[in-house]
Amino acid sequence: MVYKTRGTCSTEIHFDVEDNKVKNVKFMGGCHGNLQAVSKLCEGQDINTLIEKLDGIVCRFGTSCPDQLARALKKYKEENNK
Repeated sequence: MVYKTRGTCSTEIHFDVEDNKVKNVKFMGGCHGNLQAVSKLCEGQDINTLIEKLDGIVCRFGTSCPDQLARALKKYKEENNK
């Protein structure tokens, strides 16, 4: 899935979900080192666990890259009836 972010330095988040596990998370733009770490920490994690942990983290403008990932995962669940 490709998710267009809002209010963050990153502009998109790319990811896959297999068997309710998040895979291949890649942020386009943003703080490269930090977002590589976020991507690696998310790899193979349960989608619901990540939503719970990342939702509501604020950096600026009332959101953050991790919060945007949580929003992207929620959208994925809505679109795929998960």
